[in-house]
Amino acid sequence: MIRFLGKRLRYSLLVLWGVVTFVFFLFNVLPADPARLTMGQRSDLASVENARKALNLDKPLVTRYLLYLNDLLPLSINARSDAARQQYNYVRLLPLPANKALVLKWPYLGRSYSSKKEVNTILAEGIPGTALLALTAMTFATIAGILLGVLAALKKGTWMDTSAIVASVAGISMPSFFAGLLIAFVFGYLLHSYTGLNMTGSLWEYDPMGGRHLALRNLILPAFALGIRPLAIIAQLTRSAVLDTLSQDYIRTAYAKGLSPTQALFRHALPNALNPVITAVSAWLAELLAGSFFVEYIFGWKGIGKITVDALDKFDFPLVMGSVLLTAFIFIIINLFTDLFYAWVDPRVRLY
Repeated sequence: MIRFLGKRLRYSLLVLWGVVTFVFFLFNVLPADPARLTMGQRSDLASVENARKALNLDKPLVTRYLLYLNDLLPLSINARSDAARQQYNYVRLLPLPANKALVLKWPYLGRSYSSKKEVNTILAEGIPGTALLALTAMTFATIAGILLGVLAALKKGTWMDTSAIVASVAGISMPSFFAGLLIAFVFGYLLHSYTGLNMTGSLWEYDPMGGRHLALRNLILPAFALGIRPLAIIAQLTRSAVLDTLSQDYIRTAYAKGLSPTQALFRHALPNALNPVITAVSAWLAELLAGSFFVEYIFGWKGIGKITVDALDKFDFPLVMGSVLLTAFIFIIINLFTDLFYAWVDPRVRLY
């Protein structure tokens, strides 16, 4: 198990390093001038040049890349100064020559060009909204998908089965951004007087006096839009798995022992049919955490996705790079835990 864990960790670190490298060189070959974006279009040349030096833009590209990696690594080499300690908030481990030190710190993603706030702080504010939206959408998709799949399997060949198949195919074929636009228009605009749901809104609503209150109703439409595609896939997987399980010999044995169809389904068939569903849930949870960008933007839901789209609109490269790296890290971590779970459940997986 330790060997398997070490191999998966190496793969994960290589993938993360590849993402970091790709993102860095991608944003450093764009024609926009980060120094001008930082200081504003009306700044004088001297201020722009000072900003260029502060951002290390006067150094070669390879040097800037190594400095960026040094900022991202938790174990890095930094200057032994009060300014560096305040900027990186590090813990000094070992003093080095030339007034340097080996330090332990959180990955430093720089400062936003537009707000001048640290990217770490901005992303930390968006993580709870994205996590809540993804978990709600996945919970809805899992429960509704399993129920729909079981119903379609039990009613095989009837209009219920046909309707479930058609609905699931439509759900798989519908991109999240299109589903979001359609759902926002229908339920948030046309039927607003009946549903009471808003087209846009975040977890907290603010009143004119400066107070705020929880608005969970704003979570309903984006979670529904984000959960449609995984719901459709889970329903089809559940239907196929249940139909395959119901044809097994041990189910016929359960019937022979006097169990009713419902008892045989929930005691024997369904638990054994959920393995592919668990696989789909783990994969889709990572994708929902990483891919809710457009849904958050459409519904005005404050999360990493909306923050990223707004940053792209403002050419705020450090914030975009930080959000992409955070998204890749979340995806890699979830996949790593999924691999470990499979290795724990089925020891044969450890051989690969």
